[in-house]
Amino acid sequence: MTPRYRPIPRVGARSGGHGGSLPLAGSRLAWFNTVERHAEDGAVKVISPGGLNGAGRARLSARRPDLCGLSLDRPRVMGILNVTPDSFSDGGDFVRIEAAVARARRMAQEADIIDIGGESTRPGAEDVDLAEEIRRTAPVIAAIRAAGITTPISIDTRKARVAEAALDAGADMVNDVAAFTHDPELAALCADRDVPVCLMHAKGTPADMQKAPAYDDVLGEVLGFLEERIDYAVGQGIAHARIITDPGIGFGKTQEHNLTLLRNLAAFHDLGLPVLLGASRKRFIGEIGGAPAAKDRLGGSLAVALHAAFEGVHILRVHDTYETTQALRLFAALHDDE
Repeated sequence: MTPRYRPIPRVGARSGGHGGSLPLAGSRLAWFNTVERHAEDGAVKVISPGGLNGAGRARLSARRPDLCGLSLDRPRVMGILNVTPDSFSDGGDFVRIEAAVARARRMAQEADIIDIGGESTRPGAEDVDLAEEIRRTAPVIAAIRAAGITTPISIDTRKARVAEAALDAGADMVNDVAAFTHDPELAALCADRDVPVCLMHAKGTPADMQKAPAYDDVLGEVLGFLEERIDYAVGQGIAHARIITDPGIGFGKTQEHNLTLLRNLAAFHDLGLPVLLGASRKRFIGEIGGAPAAKDRLGGSLAVALHAAFEGVHILRVHDTYETTQALRLFAALHDDE
């Protein structure tokens, strides 16, 4: 195992210090002037950016490629639009095409990307039939485009044929919670279409992922998995610049696993790619915040979103698009020293 690096995030007025300061993964607001170096033997040493080689500096500080025409120098909001009857938070809310289009129209004013899913991946969920998942998603995407809504659309699916139908209907990118482990044909499709793809870590399947998940080192294992899936994707012909990473909060993780990953989000910048975080309304927020009902977890979801912005996360996948966008605008106003 090669050493891993975790930049220590800061926001506000930049200061140099020994070795200077660098933007955090291309952020306009977040930066760093110290880095934790985690050696193979477990030793941790704090170094300055001057102690990094050129490749290391680029991984931690370089601006990430634009996503669907959007610059990633500030956090972007990805709005969740589930057209499912059984998603954990909004199941059944948007199963009618008219309701989904109305929600997309509003999201277009509040979010940068709309993420459409036709298969619940909540803990305990079973697979949805391929034809049914296509029936749920492709017509909605086509209707959104027919309504003149031009906001980039992501298709949230593990399946190549679902993604193909969605891309044909007007979607722009693929969000695969299985990182090509469920349907290897999805990688070839993404390569052929040259579309951005988000690769997420999950331990197990939705049906069994929360049955006593265990790790020796959750951060190291999640990073190692994503490194392996990035290599696989590139080997399948997907351009490195088209890949996004996601630590997979809540997918085969306990509350403590989730908190460890959230405390160390900046470590994911060592992969050298954009980072997406999907923690909105998840169970651990309710457990810590005392909110059993998913729709009562706005406050906790915003707290996590602002922490992620501080850690330099590029894309926040959320249910509450209006409130998250408002919070991020205030975060930027408070910390922008330009």
